[in-house]
Amino acid sequence: MPLMTWNDKMSVGVELLDNDHKRLVDMINQLFDGIQAGQGKDAVGKILDGLVKYTVEHFKHEEDFFDQTGYPGTAEHKAIHADLTKQVVDIQQKYNSGATAALSLEVMNFLKNWLINHIQGTDKKYGPFLNGKGIK
Repeated sequence: MPLMTWNDKMSVGVELLDNDHKRLVDMINQLFDGIQAGQGKDAVGKILDGLVKYTVEHFKHEEDFFDQTGYPGTAEHKAIHADLTKQVVDIQQKYNSGATAALSLEVMNFLKNWLINHIQGTDKKYGPFLNGKGIK
């Protein structure tokens, strides 16, 4: 059973960004499944590495749209991205240094809740703005 499921309430109305968000949901579910299945440190580590890399890539997609359109919430949104990136990289570093407990259910729930709250809160704000600038 997945930790989280994509739903239409999570759509920001921009296809590329919705697809990124769906991919992030899938990756968090893969990480959760790997932990639940007792996969080895290397297997879970690779999933975590991919999640960190893709999160940074996704944030760049959003920020490129912000820069192209002059989105008024750019500075605040970039600061939120920087904070999450730091938190996820910290989790990754702890895991890679042997602290496998860093990927406890508590951390998985943090990732899930952060992603849901970020998409349905902060990200929902830019959807109509980007759509108004012709980005669908």
